[in-house]
Amino acid sequence: MPKNIGSERLSGFLDKDTFFTGEIKFNNTLRIDGTFKGKIASSSSLLIGETGDVNAEIETGTISINGRVKGTINAKNKVEIFSKGKVTGMIITPKLLIEEGAFFEGECKMKDSNATPELKRITPPLEEAKDEKNNEKKDKK
Repeated sequence: MPKNIGSERLSGFLDKDTFFTGEIKFNNTLRIDGTFKGKIASSSSLLIGETGDVNAEIETGTISINGRVKGTINAKNKVEIFSKGKVTGMIITPKLLIEEGAFFEGECKMKDSNATPELKRITPPLEEAKDEKNNEKKDKK
């Protein structure tokens, strides 16, 4: 049965004496206090507790880290590394918070989640032809 953590609903929990290898997909929030190796995929929140030890390729909405994470983190919203957190690897996110005392070794790519693609006006070929004919008529006059 899911539990509530503040305003978030907890859909899964790996306790400190749990060892799991594989792939996890979830909705709502998952908390890991145990050891996990593999792949994690969700658009929701992932919490890594102080005893959490994760070696994974992670795609999530938000990740909050108080334990150890090694691998690639791709967070659509935000990555938070708290003072007891240790991260080694690649982080890709629009927002990154690293508290004093936290450890991060690796590479970070910041992406702007609010960026809109640059739009260029494209003139349809028929419109270009009309403009050229109008210019030719003006030149003849």
